[in-house]
Amino acid sequence: MLFSKLLLPTLKEAPQEAEIISHKLMLRAGMIRKVASGIYTWLPLGLRVLRKVENIVRNEMNNSGAQEVLMPMVQPKELWNETNRWEKMGKELLRIQDRHERDFCLGPTHEEVITDLIRNTLKSYKELPINTYQIQTKFRDEIRPRYGVMRSREFLMKDAYSFGVDQESLDKSYIDMRNAYKEILNNIGLDFKIVKADSGAIGGDASEEFHILAENGEDTIAVSSKSEFAINTELLLKNDENISSLEGKESPDGKGTIQIKKGIEVGHIFKLGKVYSESMGANVQTHEGRSSTLHMGCYGIGVSRIVAASIEQNNDEKGIIWPSAIAPFEVNIIAIGYEKNDLIERAANDLYKELSEQGYDVLLDDRKAGFGAKMKDSELIGIPMNIIIGNKYLEDGSVEMRTRDGQESLINIDDLEVVFNYFKKD
Repeated sequence: MLFSKLLLPTLKEAPQEAEIISHKLMLRAGMIRKVASGIYTWLPLGLRVLRKVENIVRNEMNNSGAQEVLMPMVQPKELWNETNRWEKMGKELLRIQDRHERDFCLGPTHEEVITDLIRNTLKSYKELPINTYQIQTKFRDEIRPRYGVMRSREFLMKDAYSFGVDQESLDKSYIDMRNAYKEILNNIGLDFKIVKADSGAIGGDASEEFHILAENGEDTIAVSSKSEFAINTELLLKNDENISSLEGKESPDGKGTIQIKKGIEVGHIFKLGKVYSESMGANVQTHEGRSSTLHMGCYGIGVSRIVAASIEQNNDEKGIIWPSAIAPFEVNIIAIGYEKNDLIERAANDLYKELSEQGYDVLLDDRKAGFGAKMKDSELIGIPMNIIIGNKYLEDGSVEMRTRDGQESLINIDDLEVVFNYFKKD
């Protein structure tokens, strides 16, 4: 992609409405633009990151054996009445009517729709267990949308739903999803904790949240200094306690002491049991020939929220520092004097072609701008590696390699193997 052709409206300063780092940087880096309160357009740079997160999520879900489906965003009232959630969800559920005055809602989640599908499709225990997932737009009418895509009304989410004949099957599906979520966040390259949590409006017997650790996290979590134990402080505090009563207390698992961290919830997994399947009559015939209510699990991960949370965890005073797995471009070729010198233009074009053919996402900064302006933009949008072609190339054929984290070196442009080794894929 040529920088001069890329729709990338960067800003020197973020609008006053932007309160947290990720919102400020996503606006300044030209990733998103506001359409209405809590509703955003994703521009090309932001969409590239969003799609990379989505692909990592999809790959791990497929590896777990889950099957992808796509359910409608618009859902009929009748299904929600079966679970009594039409009224229970309150004003977060955006209710609409069609031209025939039939009631629908914009889906904030899809338990009712998937349970309806399964009860009308599967009849025998032989067809189970099964786990289906989708990557779909959700809408929750937040009373106070804020923090950009971190707490927006419209967002992209992966939600999965498992069905089995007994508790043992549910337990296995739950562990499979737990492991898949760990792989997703590890593959992206994020520091996270798995936190014991309240099941909230979704319901069920047990649930855990996946929190990306960040200073601006909305949630306060208690973690052990010597184990993986972590819990939302709301579940740990007694009536007469506050968070400070926890900063070196013994961990509830007996390993180490409690440390207080800030986290951003990006995923939540639930053992729903029979909460939805019983009220909606989702049954199958067992091998003994009797009818049995299905055991259900629900597993959600915020795809768009991961983008913002990644920025909250990885940034500096210059801008975004993307984990390489989700960077919008892996390489930025900064050509100084591209429009003035044929040798620099040819070298930049040739290198761009070579790296692109090797399968890398490459940006070529061909703009009529100085080195300082080009470098500032590259640092703002967080490209992991810059290859600078300028006067040194004209002198002795060398180019500068400069990483987003500040490492620098000179190599000869003809030694392409050295260039490729910087970006060698696993």
